[in-house]
Amino acid sequence: ALNTLNIMGTNSNALSKSLQKVSSGMKINSAADNPAGYAISERMRTQIRSLDQDNQNAKNGQNMLKTAEGAVSSTVDILKTLKEKVLDAANDTNTTFDRNTIQDYMNQAIDQINDNANASYNGKLLVDGSMNKATAGATVTYTNESLGTATDFGSALTDLVDRNGNSLNILDKDTVSISYVVNGKTMTTSFSVGSSKLSDVFGSVTSATGYSDFANSVSFGNTFADSQIGTTAEGLMMHTADGTSVLAISSSASGVGGNIAGFTISITGTDGNVKKSVNSKLDAWSEQISAQDKSNDNAVTMQIGTKANQSIRVGLSDMRAQALGLQGVSTDGSVQNLDITTRANANASINVLDNAVQKALKEQTKIGSVENRLDYTQDNLTTQSENVQASESTIRDADMAKEMTEYTKNNVLMQASQAMLAHANQSSQN
Repeated sequence: ALNTLNIMGTNSNALSKSLQKVSSGMKINSAADNPAGYAISERMRTQIRSLDQDNQNAKNGQNMLKTAEGAVSSTVDILKTLKEKVLDAANDTNTTFDRNTIQDYMNQAIDQINDNANASYNGKLLVDGSMNKATAGATVTYTNESLGTATDFGSALTDLVDRNGNSLNILDKDTVSISYVVNGKTMTTSFSVGSSKLSDVFGSVTSATGYSDFANSVSFGNTFADSQIGTTAEGLMMHTADGTSVLAISSSASGVGGNIAGFTISITGTDGNVKKSVNSKLDAWSEQISAQDKSNDNAVTMQIGTKANQSIRVGLSDMRAQALGLQGVSTDGSVQNLDITTRANANASINVLDNAVQKALKEQTKIGSVENRLDYTQDNLTTQSENVQASESTIRDADMAKEMTEYTKNNVLMQASQAMLAHANQSSQN
């Protein structure tokens, strides 16, 4: 009877474990079942939950970036409309009253651009410059890749040639005009070519009307005539892609306050007609480095990995009107919007709008690229989570067919041992 009782206890324990496995669906219910397997399974469960949270982080980050892109997209639409209005204002079929009406429209549109820059997500402002990455500040820099590679700022205007070595045919009796925009105001000056050098063109802006009032002593500064372009906001020297020489010129002041929003150079012949073929080369200046203020590292960081520092970081640039060159602050502290109330000012503003569109599109495409990357990130995290779950299931989940067979066997043995114990007890009494 005692031997039968011992066997029944063994069968009872086996039945209890089988019942636990069948009812829970897991072959490892505690560390006692399989210490090594239990530890591996728990680590995998931690990883699964971490991957799922990373996936949620990526989705939240993507939603934030979509909000930022929407604000910039609206700004791009406004800038496209403003380009049309500026071209309209540059046409002399308009009266002064007409241009003032267009200016009123522009003032409202610029105000809306500032509103767009105040777009927020969960209380965080996105494209007002407060979420930018660490920068040491940058000075706006323009390059001209249409003039000859041997051209420098000491070259005489009458000696200028294009990239193919063909003379621009600038005559000493021609008139050169330059206009540039600082703090929302347009500086314009002109003079006879004579024996002037290219450097004289940029040096002449300090004599422009309103320079001391509106330009805040901002003029043209550093020049390069080789493969160097200038120093970026990251502190790196930018060079031309092919290593050839270009003309590069920057503002005399760094940051948004020293931003030269756009400038245009024009040669007029003695017959009073603009030399378009000359201007297509001489006026082919494009902005390569945008003005940026010094910024701490406030870039958006999205945690998308299960380990520390596995993240995606993106800095959101300043998309306010001043950063786009459409607005500034004069010496008396008053806000100045881009002025198009005269034909000359409207003509100079065309390049300003071109540069603004370029900046906004660059920012929009940067944000869109990160959004696209986050799609792949979410797909990758989902796949990882599925595969780890499958591995964890192999370790921990029970084979139900096998466990039901084992349960049935242990149940039969338990019933048999109970019957045998009863029979043994009866036999011992007899």
